[in-house]
Amino acid sequence: MNWTDVGVNLTASSLLPQAADVLAAACAADVRRCVLIGTSLQTSVQASELANAFAGCISTAGVHPHDAAEVSQQHPDFIRQLHALAQLPQVRAIGECGLDYNRNYSPPDIQRNVFAAQLELAVELQLPVYLHEREAIGDQLTILDRYLDRLPAAIAHCFTGTSYELAAYQERGLYIGVTGWVCDERRGAELQAAVPNIAPDKLLLETDAPYLMPRNIRPRPKTRNNTPANIPWVAEQVAALRQVSVAELALQTTANAQRLFGAWEAADAS
Repeated sequence: MNWTDVGVNLTASSLLPQAADVLAAACAADVRRCVLIGTSLQTSVQASELANAFAGCISTAGVHPHDAAEVSQQHPDFIRQLHALAQLPQVRAIGECGLDYNRNYSPPDIQRNVFAAQLELAVELQLPVYLHEREAIGDQLTILDRYLDRLPAAIAHCFTGTSYELAAYQERGLYIGVTGWVCDERRGAELQAAVPNIAPDKLLLETDAPYLMPRNIRPRPKTRNNTPANIPWVAEQVAALRQVSVAELALQTTANAQRLFGAWEAADAS
């Protein structure tokens, strides 16, 4: 089977020094394609460099809502910089961008401005948007709706919401990324209930590594750092919830990822 992990924070300090080993382990687990997430100007550059260096990887370029205030103050030309970065063939989406009112590391008004600017860029470049949202669904949808009919595609990255939020995203044709949150018996009940309702042609799998370690891994790992090699554990839970085979899920989610991001080099010959 070939798996695709559409959400890897390989630039995180716990993964970056061992990036080659992380990706080799992923390949050994049949995770042949990875999307490396950019969350700031710096990590977007790093993600693009890693995607250029390692087969089977592509990247995104964007500013996370947590970093919205900093980029606005220190890099008022951030859209120009993202525009230049997005010319690279390995950069396939704008984001991770969106709104996060859970902690408000950046003031909401600045988050909204930075989000809208990135949506405008995605429209200009005709690239998909890679979306983040926490406790901001109303404002997120209001802003997204202004651009949606001009965007080629969008993904709700690391979806952990309710069936109501899923319906709102699916009405808008979004792809839905499911992480190890679905394996969490403490927090994942609402997501578990929503997963069977995700449209087959919009379902994607991701780890959000190094975060959200799947809690169904046996034996339990000694490290707290999640890696893309753990996608099969996410898949096992999703397949059970959707009552499909793991093999069918692998084919379906990889095809969806390629439709969203375009084809990319991977070890397809195995």
